[in-house]
Amino acid sequence: MVEGGGLNPAVDNLSTEEWLSCAQGLVPKALEKAREVKGFPGRWKMIISKLEQIPSRLSDLSSHPCFSKNALCKEQLQAVSKTLNEAIELAEICVREKYEGKLRMQSDLDSLAGKLDLNLRDCGLLIKTGVLGEVSFPSAAPSTSAEAEALVHGNLRELLARLQIGHLEAKHKALDSLVELMKDDEKNMLAVIGRSNIAALVQLLTATSPRIREKTVTLICSLAESGSCENWLVTEGVLPPLIRLVESGSSVGKEKSTIALQRLSMSLETARSIVGHGGVRPLIEICRTGDSVSQAAAACTLKNISAVPETRQALAEEGIVKMMINLLDCGILLGSKEYAAECLQNLTSSNDDLKRSVISEGGIRSLLAYLDGPLPQESAVGALRNLVGSVSMDVLVSVGLLPRLVHVLKSGSLGAQQAAASAICRICSSTEMKRLVGEAGCIPLLVRMLEAKANNVREVAAQAVASLMTVSHNCREVKKDDKSVPNLVALLDPSPHNTAKKYAVCCLSLLSSSQKCKKLMISYGAIGYLKKLTEMDIPGAKKLLERLERGKLKSLFSRK
Repeated sequence: MVEGGGLNPAVDNLSTEEWLSCAQGLVPKALEKAREVKGFPGRWKMIISKLEQIPSRLSDLSSHPCFSKNALCKEQLQAVSKTLNEAIELAEICVREKYEGKLRMQSDLDSLAGKLDLNLRDCGLLIKTGVLGEVSFPSAAPSTSAEAEALVHGNLRELLARLQIGHLEAKHKALDSLVELMKDDEKNMLAVIGRSNIAALVQLLTATSPRIREKTVTLICSLAESGSCENWLVTEGVLPPLIRLVESGSSVGKEKSTIALQRLSMSLETARSIVGHGGVRPLIEICRTGDSVSQAAAACTLKNISAVPETRQALAEEGIVKMMINLLDCGILLGSKEYAAECLQNLTSSNDDLKRSVISEGGIRSLLAYLDGPLPQESAVGALRNLVGSVSMDVLVSVGLLPRLVHVLKSGSLGAQQAAASAICRICSSTEMKRLVGEAGCIPLLVRMLEAKANNVREVAAQAVASLMTVSHNCREVKKDDKSVPNLVALLDPSPHNTAKKYAVCCLSLLSSSQKCKKLMISYGAIGYLKKLTEMDIPGAKKLLERLERGKLKSLFSRK
């Protein structure tokens, strides 16, 4: 039998049916002893009501077809028997009034009630989860791949069921196994896990045991990174406990919870929710004090949050601007610097207060220094493009913006080149600035961008060239370039997706004072394009067409 609340080794190898008989025999004995107790009437009344529910739960278990084949059933019956023996023992002590103290006994009785609740709950879960019919242990090895897969799935379901059923040590072992299986056999793991298992995992994030929390968040992090369970995780309330772990967990807990939030924050709705649950301040603190991996994950999460316009004020109030500039300068990993640049680009996209804040905190110099490094330049150039309209020309020149833009136009990615061209459009607000941009060597690089396959890249390059050409020196530079006329004529294409045509008309009109350029335009088919653009009422198309047609007639008469 079970004595003193523990298992007697002599009966530890009983069969499931024998454990059922043991538990069924203990129930009437426990009830009889409990009803004899005179003291603590309220607590014993509650305990008796729970004891009376046990027979029906045992009957539900034993009536299942797979009852005897399931290891969880045997373990559950052992746990019930252990609790019943404890009830008998405490009842006998109360009847004899031999307890050490009233408060101590009250505590023991409350503990007993809790264990009975757990036993009743776990018996119900064994039926509810459906795990009884899915876990069996065949004596022979599976003969087909389908049988092998079914066995793997069954074992996984048993481990997942253990997250909801049984004592703490069993949960520890189940979590250890599940963490390893997620590494080695993610496909089968994701095929088996269900919403109820996710809910059980989320509950374990708030367990009193730090080791349980650490193992649980490691598994949740893997599930989040898999990209298959985000909705279930968020729906089952994973965000608040993850944020608390970022705030006050162990080093492993902080790292894994931050990585999980990074993946979950890719959803705009979840990013909003992280702010609503108070997640910004702990993430900024991780950027300040965390190790390299945690810092990069926190920076990425904040970058994802900053993509949601309505969150930006809340981010600013928590000191996001200063932190991102600090990461640009001192981030441990290169990834942290890249996320910081992306975050600053998002923050400065529309909010003038945030633009001023970035400028006052020295953000322009940090962004320019970032451009001198090996990392992708697009976001940093994008942030600078957002800021240039709020800074005087003298400052932009003094900090060395133009040489950096030229460097990006020469060797940056297509996205970075587009952002650089867009920045040039914004800074060309005065004749003097246009002259300086032309002298910096941007024009030939922008002319080459007119050949890009991406329409938006061609458009911004054409816009920049059109703006620069209003200065005569720059216009001469465009005329000198052999690629300028053919590239601009190609942009007269009347198709709807070509949004650069209006800028191409502007540029070609400025070049049409040159006989050489007019002849080139005609030879590349500009007249045919312009006739269609005139019908579409594109500004300047009709005037340029008339000029080219007059030139064509003059050329025809001179040849005759």
